[in-house]
Amino acid sequence: MARRLANRIVLVTGAAGTLGGAIAEFVAREGGTALRSDLKGRGCEIALDVTIENEWLAAVSEIGARHGRLDGLVNSAGIGSLGSIEETDFADYKRVMAVNVDGTFLGCKHAMPLLRRNGGSIVNISSISGIVAGHNLAAYNASKGAVRLLSKSVALHGARLQPPVRCNSVHPTFVEGAMVDALLRSTAEPQKTREKMTRDIPLRRFAQPGEIADLVLFLLSDESAFITGAEIPIDGGLSAR
Repeated sequence: MARRLANRIVLVTGAAGTLGGAIAEFVAREGGTALRSDLKGRGCEIALDVTIENEWLAAVSEIGARHGRLDGLVNSAGIGSLGSIEETDFADYKRVMAVNVDGTFLGCKHAMPLLRRNGGSIVNISSISGIVAGHNLAAYNASKGAVRLLSKSVALHGARLQPPVRCNSVHPTFVEGAMVDALLRSTAEPQKTREKMTRDIPLRRFAQPGEIADLVLFLLSDESAFITGAEIPIDGGLSAR
């Protein structure tokens, strides 16, 4: 059987992280060319601070010169922050918004000219925290909620193009890896916090990176050709409550 992403060119941001790395690995496994990007010095082929527009312009120019097209974009770069509205510093809030929202906006905007050449698919990694709020996730909730509706606007624009460019958002619950580990370490009792967090998920565990990557592959592939503007929870049942 032909692999699902054979000959596809896919840019993955945040590829040095747990989730971005898994997505890039799965893209390559399914026959695609995964263009891995992350901050300079993090071991990826494309140095990209997603909050800086000129770096996006340079990255897209490089991809255009090297490949002449782009078939998929996965905006996976993101950061988390714990804090209620009273506890969250404005500087921390702006940093979370810059990476999670501005980075996604800039990616969708500047990758679109390459994506629209042959049609393509954008997958924006939001979070179940973009649908369900928490008292101590003020900045993160705001950022991931913004990604959710930005993705729908991009999808409606992309549907007007010929060939179309699809855009969907993926909404995981907590994923095993570096970001969750860092959040847990910032609490007074990491193990008790982990136990409480998993109790809140009906399937009683965190997601595995590969489970999210599988969903992203589906959305990048032709199997999802009639899906755009969707918000897809992958949350162990958390949002069903």
